[in-house]
Amino acid sequence: MEAKTDLIPDRDDRLRLDALLSELSHYRRQSERLRKVNELYGRMAGLLDLPTMIETYSIWLAQYVGHELIGYHNLDRQRMHMYCSCHGPRRRQVIEIAENQLREPDDNGRQCFTEVEGFFSHTWSFTSEGCCGVLVLLRRDNHISGEEMELINESLPILADPLKRALDYEEIFAQARRDPLTGLPNRLVFEERIGCIMEQARRHHHPLTLAALDLDHFKEINDTMGHLRGDEVLKLVADALQEQIRLTDLLVRMGGDEFLVVLPDTDMNAARYLGERLCRAVDALNIRAGSGKLGISIGLAQWTPGMDRDRWMEKADDILYQAKAGGRARVAMVN
Repeated sequence: MEAKTDLIPDRDDRLRLDALLSELSHYRRQSERLRKVNELYGRMAGLLDLPTMIETYSIWLAQYVGHELIGYHNLDRQRMHMYCSCHGPRRRQVIEIAENQLREPDDNGRQCFTEVEGFFSHTWSFTSEGCCGVLVLLRRDNHISGEEMELINESLPILADPLKRALDYEEIFAQARRDPLTGLPNRLVFEERIGCIMEQARRHHHPLTLAALDLDHFKEINDTMGHLRGDEVLKLVADALQEQIRLTDLLVRMGGDEFLVVLPDTDMNAARYLGERLCRAVDALNIRAGSGKLGISIGLAQWTPGMDRDRWMEKADDILYQAKAGGRARVAMVN
């Protein structure tokens, strides 16, 4: 009986088959990696804040690359955030290791690997337009495999653009709430925070006082020395006022030469002492304003339960003009 040798693949056929299977396996791996990075694209889309981005990236990556912590540090803007899945003493240990790695990145290469206190630390430096950052991954079991490294390397360009977007958004958000001339919080910050401050005072039965401030003879400075000098004076005044208030107080430039100071946990007597310090601080600047001297007039109004914000502000403003009418550079309050 004649053997059916044509059914037995020869060596070349086997090689071609092996090559085809290897190519198919390669395409499957590529397809799987593409699915994973597309999933990351979807998760990052629409996110605006840095903490949420780092947390989202860590949760996505944990499905494929086990780790205890993901940390990011933007070197240009000195903005750092970490997401850690550990708890208790280990959490503090891991965060401390990550902070050291992020603050002192390896300058010799894009990637580096170290072992610190039983943790494997992998660090990547990556740069996109306007965004220079360092990413660190800490895990306890072992170092990252080649396949895991490939996935992380593919994910970094996807992560870079959203991180830059988050940092840009944070900067715009902060700028929108800062007076560009003095650096003080602006009216928008006052509008955002005053309701909560009033509610806390009501809930805890704590005193709350508002100080309305207006510079004396400031118009003469603008008229005789020009607006550039006026801007310099406003900066000096803002710095002098800021030095006198507490961290819990809210000093706001409302516009022009008008300021407000919100004083939580402060009754009228304590507010008066602060007002007098503010008057002395501006007087100590020793700024001449035409025939007079730059000063500040202050009106104090304590909030009472049931008083709405607008009425409270009107009351402080009315008392401020009593200070103006009484000779300026002084504190006025309701007895």
